[in-house]
Amino acid sequence: MSTTMSTTTPNPSLVIRTVAPNITTFSVPFLRYNKFKFGGRATLVRLATGSLAIFSPIPLSPDVSSTISNLGGNLRYIVAPDIEHHMQLGPYKTAYPTATVIGPEGLREKRAKQGDQDVPFDYEFTRANKHELKLPEELAREFEIEYWDGHSNKELVFLHKPSRTLIEADLLFNLPAREQYSKTGEDPTKGVFNKLMLHFTNTKPGHKGQQRFIWYAMMRDKASFDESAKRVAAWNFDRIIPCHGDVIETGGNEVFRRLFAWHL
Repeated sequence: MSTTMSTTTPNPSLVIRTVAPNITTFSVPFLRYNKFKFGGRATLVRLATGSLAIFSPIPLSPDVSSTISNLGGNLRYIVAPDIEHHMQLGPYKTAYPTATVIGPEGLREKRAKQGDQDVPFDYEFTRANKHELKLPEELAREFEIEYWDGHSNKELVFLHKPSRTLIEADLLFNLPAREQYSKTGEDPTKGVFNKLMLHFTNTKPGHKGQQRFIWYAMMRDKASFDESAKRVAAWNFDRIIPCHGDVIETGGNEVFRRLFAWHL
């Protein structure tokens, strides 16, 4: 573990919450395309061994750093769950140089093209190896993983088996981002652009907007996408932690099956 402290200034809008035993979320406001109030979220999981894994890391502010320290400080895994949620890999790898980095194919090349800090990937999931590449043993004891290579963002989706929690990035959204904007004084539902985006990113029963968004905007390979959907639907989960929007505290499998019904 590195003794390097946090790399950014405090974030007064950060919401830190214990969602379940051994699961902590860091929720922040975030504007997509500088218009849509999407919100952002990192998820920190403490394994039975005491090691920590962070998914979709947000900026390493003093509060994030101290939370990691208070949970033992052994941040052993840094996960970029798709080709969009990777911006903070460099700062985390610098602060925790012995951590194992996990991500999907294409991200290494994207980061190089953008001039991002070079971060070696220890586990890189690809279309060819997705069923053969195994997680490190201590992670595999507590997590299932499915690589959605048929998804436009190349999603890595995780099931934390002890808490029956699905951890994902852009597989599905649950807007409005009420928790993520709760300290800002801003209403995440207000504004023309937000109202438009909410049509495609809510999880209300009977509403087809997000179903259509997934079908037309997020699916690149239907056969592979359908296969991944069926695998995840078979998992035993109740909670869903998305990167964008509120945590689905219960009934997550039902929500998933409704949104991905056309793929099941």
